[in-house]
Order: sequence, then structure tokens, then C-alpha cells
Amino acid sequence: MKKIILIALLLNISTTAIYAQNASISGSLTETATHNIIPGAHIFLDELKQGTVSDGKGMFVLNDIPSGTYHLEISSLGFQKQYQKVLISPGEHLKVHWELTEDFIEIPGIVIERTSLSGGHQGIQDIPGSVHYLGPAELDKFNYNDINRILRNIPGVNIREEEGFGLRPNIGLRGSGGERSSKITIMEDGVLMAPAPYAAPAAYYFPTSGRMQGVEVRKGSSQIKYGPYTTGGAINFISTQIPNQFSGKVRILGGNFGSRTVHAAIGDSFKNIGFSLETFQAQSDGFKELDNGGNTGYNLQDYIAKVRVNTNPQAKIQQSLTIKLGQTTGESDETYLGLTDIDFDATPFRRYAGSQKDIINTKQRQIMLRHQIQPFDFMDVTTTVYRTDFERNWYKLDKIRASTDGDRISIGKILDDPNTYNQEFDIIQGVTSLNGDALEVKANNREYYSKGLQTVLGFRFGSKTVKSDLEIGLRFHQDQIDRFQWVDKYKMEDGVMMLTNSGTPGTESNRVETANAFAGYVQYNLQVGAWTIVPGLRYENIEIERLDYGKQDPDRTGADLSIQSNKVDVVIPGIGIDYKINSNWNSFIGIHKGFSPPGSKEGTEPEESVNYELGFRYQHQALYIQNVLFFNDYSNLLGSDFAASGGQGTIDQFNGGNVNVYGIEFELRYDLLASAKTSLSLPVGITYTLTEGEFQNSFDSEFGGWGTVEEGDELPYLPEHQLALLVGLESGKFSVHLNSGTWPGRHPSG
Repeated sequence: MKKIILIALLLNISTTAIYAQNASISGSLTETATHNIIPGAHIFLDELKQGTVSDGKGMFVLNDIPSGTYHLEISSLGFQKQYQKVLISPGEHLKVHWELTEDFIEIPGIVIERTSLSGGHQGIQDIPGSVHYLGPAELDKFNYNDINRILRNIPGVNIREEEGFGLRPNIGLRGSGGERSSKITIMEDGVLMAPAPYAAPAAYYFPTSGRMQGVEVRKGSSQIKYGPYTTGGAINFISTQIPNQFSGKVRILGGNFGSRTVHAAIGDSFKNIGFSLETFQAQSDGFKELDNGGNTGYNLQDYIAKVRVNTNPQAKIQQSLTIKLGQTTGESDETYLGLTDIDFDATPFRRYAGSQKDIINTKQRQIMLRHQIQPFDFMDVTTTVYRTDFERNWYKLDKIRASTDGDRISIGKILDDPNTYNQEFDIIQGVTSLNGDALEVKANNREYYSKGLQTVLGFRFGSKTVKSDLEIGLRFHQDQIDRFQWVDKYKMEDGVMMLTNSGTPGTESNRVETANAFAGYVQYNLQVGAWTIVPGLRYENIEIERLDYGKQDPDRTGADLSIQSNKVDVVIPGIGIDYKINSNWNSFIGIHKGFSPPGSKEGTEPEESVNYELGFRYQHQALYIQNVLFFNDYSNLLGSDFAASGGQGTIDQFNGGNVNVYGIEFELRYDLLASAKTSLSLPVGITYTLTEGEFQNSFDSEFGGWGTVEEGDELPYLPEHQLALLVGLESGKFSVHLNSGTWPGRHPSG
């Protein structure tokens, strides 16, 4: 009898074990808004310390689970963590499907549209215009530090490479002009981030792309609320958000040319307070070869700290207060000295000895204080106080004087005609100079600040069939550029530059330019059935003044002071209309006024245009297509005098007359293995942009880099065709991605 009981007991234990081993949980993961699959997500059973990763199709399986109650945790980069309590019976095969919501903002419940251009992936479908969002998952594929590489897969973005690292990018949108990204609105967390966006918008400082959580690009009529530049569009960088629970990361990358990157962050949130600390540091020895040796790379150090205080999650009135502090320092061994055509063909990465002292040192500091409150269900208010300070000194070779009684010849003229200026060209290459002050190295020293207060009021009302959102924004802003420069002189001795004469600060360019601006906008979003209609009106009142103290008054006594000023008062209307044909198709059309401030030079008119766009989007499962036609009709195009684009470096703006810019933006994304019986996915992407730009009148340009312009001439530095290809192979545990792009440009003269 005892033997029978023992056998029965053993059989029962064995049967229970078999049941336990056979139980499983399987399922799939998709995004809440787009229903896109989520590969590489982590699924974890806390009690068993057992987990898995979703495969390339967003599928997962957890096997050999004993019966019982468990807490399941689902997490993925860029999405809010989800916790689910599950009950597993013996031998049960539980099948589930979860939708994850983007982790786009720090405080759930506070409206995100007031500081964001897109609202994340979930917000794009409701925007009547061209908009793109790259979130953590997209940015993590390549870990680019270079904004030019990040934006390569977005159509309508015109890029002109400069130093090869993307530190001082030249970005335009829809042919707006790319010189120092001065014709687009650049923001970080909804705050203007160019050093002096009204007085001197040339972006010698650009947000550190490698530390960002997201990048948003918005073009067309849907972006007029993001001024002051409304012709091409706006780019907003979303900094790493304060995490909802304790988390940290350290990423270390290395590459050729001595490139290394360290990105570290840590943060946590409690009931009423949260914080994050972050640093991004990158450096490289450079890929160019300086005569007689030396670095041609850069060193970048970026630090960000955030602290947030918020009400209880159950509070009737939700509000938060966030302070953000940041500092970025940079050192780049970069030059304006190029190569002759012959030397470029022979050794394109060569650097002449005359550039051995060239270096740009930068320091940027930022502070932002943001308060958000939702006093009623239908109303929210976001108020931001901000200030940025930027210092830069680009110390670079400017002119050569071969003999004491000779002319001072600019480096551009020498390289254009090395035979005529053969003595000067020899000195640049390292031949000992007869003149002790042969090489003039200019300290392009500048200090900037940008400060202001902006507030956005949002009102939501309507019914189940009719939804309305009224947004009112106000901004009081001031920015300034202070140019206080000098020239040092060197002699060349057997390829080595030796200082012979130190210049006095303020004896070269010596002026201060200040802009005071008030901006306001009203935008109404009406959704009725399949229609979304978004009319908007923007107002800009700008006064820019320049105080030029002259080269003979470094103490700025005002003895030789000259003053010039310019005022602008403009209303900027726009409207966008979207129609959802069905659950997969939607089309949109828009028209708006383009505008750019004219600078302080008297007689310079603001840039104005009328811009049109027509497009459609299609999304169904693994296929996404967007195609947009655009036409920008400029009544007055503004050009800028930058040394980087062949000018004298005065940064003055000049009238460019009537110009038409038109083109096509096409984007396609598809998973080639979407219907295959495999756990792998094979995503491919194609991005193509066609852009044509032509002058509609003839004139003699004030800008020497343009010269005489004839009707029908093409707009310079604007690539006609741009193509980018992306292909990847993804599973749950690994992924491989390849990215390739090309943007052949036009000759500077068009």
C-alpha cells in the first residue's frame, strides 16, 4: 500500500512538472498610434527572472513557465514601460498583444504640441503638411554624431558639407539657402538655439546631435508658428528626457582617425521630483593631412542637467516646473584655406602649412526655465524663460603679403590664381618668407547672447465628431552679436609659422548688433470627420541696430561711431488642409507666406515668398509612402555675405530679386520580409528629392560671390537631385543597417 501511494505521489509531481514546463506566453508588440511592429523589445517576468526579446516581426515567446501569477514588464527604447499582471494555468499557452506608447514627454497629461513640432510618431498623421520625426529607435541604429548624416533620410533637406564632421552644418529646407543654416528656424526643446537668431542667425553653434533623444523637421504651411524663418521650415531637437524611473546608460564608440565618443546619462523620477544628468564627449584627430604634421580634428564636451518639480499624479490641476542647464565647449583644428584645383586632384585631404595655426574655440551656455499647467481639461499654458550665451574665436589665415611694400592678397585670390600670386602661394606651402609679417591670421572673435520669454496658451473644445484646438503664442526676444577682432602677423620659416606681431583686440572688426523682436501667432486646428483644417496667422515686429565703433577705437569711446538700423513689421498667414481618404490614405494641401528677417543693413528688404505644397501619405502594415510637390515663389530672395560661401565675411544680407524654387519630395519605407514566414525583418528605405531654383530677373549682385545674375540662372549651391538608400536586417537579438546617400551640388555660380 505504501508503495502505491508513493508511486501515485511521484506521478502527480511528474505530471505537475510536465504542465509547468509546457506553459508559455507568446505575443506581439506594436506602436499605439501607427501600429508598426516593435522589434528588439524586452519582455521580462520579474518573479522568475526570465526574459526574452521580440524578434524582427515584433513577436516573442516565453516557454517553460510554471503555473502562477506573474508581473510582466515590457520595455523598448523610446516607449513607455508597460507592466501587466498575468495568471498562468498549468499547461496554458497564453497569447497576448500589447501596444506600446511613445515615451515622448516627461509629464503625461501635459499637452506636448506646445513645445514639439510633431507630437512624435502618433502626432504626424494629424498634421496637414510635411513633417518628419526621428525618435530614439531611429537614432540608435547608427549612433551618428553628425547632423548631416542624421538628416540624410529626410526628403527636402538640402545639405552642403564643410569640414566633414557636421560641427558647423549648412542646412537648407526646400532650397531656402544653406549658408550656416541661417535660413531655417533651429530649436532645442522648442527654444531658439542659433547664437543670435535675429541679428546674426549663422549657426556657428549647433545643438549636439549625438546626445538628442529625437529630431523633428517640419516644412510647409504647418510650420508658420515656429518663426522667425517661415520659408523653408524648422528643425527641433528633443533633448534626453527625465526618465520615469531610475535608469542610466554609458555608450562608448571608437573609429578611424582616432575618433572616440562617450555618451553617459543617469536620471530618476519620484512622486514630485525628477532629475537627469548627461554628458556627451567626442573627439577625433581628423582625416586631413597637415604639411609637417599636426591634428586636423576636434574635441567636443557637452554637459546637460535637468531638474523637474511636479504636482501629485492625482492632482486636479496638473503642473510642472523644469529647469535645464547646459554647457558645450569645443575646439576644432579647422581652416578656411582650401587647395588649388591641381593639388585637390592630387591629394584632396592635404592641408597647406599656412593653416597650421588655424583653430576655432567655442563655448556655449544655456539655461531654460519652463512651467506647464493644465488648470482645466480644456486649457493648458506653457511658459518658458530662456537664455543662451555663445563665445567663439575662429583664428584663421586671412591674407598674405609677400613683401613689405606689396599688396595684402586674400587666400581666396591666391588659390584661384596661384600663378599670378606665386610668391604668396609659395609662402602658404611653407617656403620661408622674406617679409617678417607675411601671414596675417585674423582672430574672428565674437560673443553672442539670445534671451527671451515665450508663452503658449492652448484651448481644446468640441464634440465626438468635431474637435477644435486653438493655440495662441507670444514671444518677447532679444539677441546680440559683438564682434571684437584683431589680426596677428607671422613669418614662415622652413614650413613653421612664427609670431612676429600681436594685434590689438578691436582693431579689426569692432561692432555690436542688437535685435529686439516681438512675435505672436494664432493657430486653429479644426477636425471634422475626415477633414483637418489648420489656418494660422503669425506676426513679427523686429528692430535691428548696428553700432560700428571702427578699427581706430578699440576702447569704444564712440569717437568714430556709425549707426545703422532696420525695422520690420510683417503679418504671415498660412493654411493647411488634410483629408483622410480612408484608414490608409490621406492627402494634404497648404499655402503660406515665407519670411526671413533682413538684418541691420539699411535698404535691405525682408525675404518674402508665397509657398505652396500638395502631398499624400499612405501607410498600411509594413509599407509607408509620402510624396510632396512644392513651389516657393520668392518676390525677394535674401543672400548673405559669408566668407564660407565666397564673400567677405561681413554677414550682411543683400537683395536677390525674384526666384522660383520647386521640386518633389518622395519617401518610401517597406519591410521586404513582411509576409515571409521568418522571424527576421528586412526594412528598406528610399528618399529622393528633386529641387530646381531659378532667378526670374537679371541684376548685378551686391554679393561678389554671385556677381552678374541673368534671368534663368540657377540658384547656386542647391543640389538638383538627392538620393538616400537605407537597408537593414533585424531580429530580436541583432540588427545590421547600411545607409548611403548622395547630393551632387551645383557650381557656386549656378
